[in-house]
Amino acid sequence: MAIRPIVRFPNPLLTRKAETITRFDAALEALAADLLDTMRDAPGVGITAPHIGILERVTVIEFDRESGARTFVNPEVIWCSDEKATHTEGSVSMPGILEEVERPRAVRVRYQTLGGETIDEEADGFMATCLQHEIDQLDGIFWTQRLSRLKRDRAIKKFEKLTREQARG
Repeated sequence: MAIRPIVRFPNPLLTRKAETITRFDAALEALAADLLDTMRDAPGVGITAPHIGILERVTVIEFDRESGARTFVNPEVIWCSDEKATHTEGSVSMPGILEEVERPRAVRVRYQTLGGETIDEEADGFMATCLQHEIDQLDGIFWTQRLSRLKRDRAIKKFEKLTREQARG
């Protein structure tokens, strides 16, 4: 469909909660297709509508083209394990910055398909991390908020430096 401009950190849109989707129509399907194209171009493994400036609860996750993209509409975590896992995270809105984040190792999520069907699904490992990361974004929690103050400050300074260097060419 189309590659959309990505909202960059520290844009306040990234800290606003996305609205629940109530219309399951061609416009939603087009949005999901645009999210996929934009994510692949970034590149990334996950993207939400707020990443492109649309405050709606939809996310697309794709580890690789072979396994294909998954679209989650109105996702929410309904259970998470006590056991934790650490994975490297980043954001299409903050390219070039990666940090280790600790989250629950497994989750159960409830979401809707593009057709409106409600599904409960368990995930663990990297998929659990990705779902939590993207659902956080839909809730207005940018991933750096899950870092210690020291790591967060360091990541922000590094991103500001990268942005300045890119602006100079």
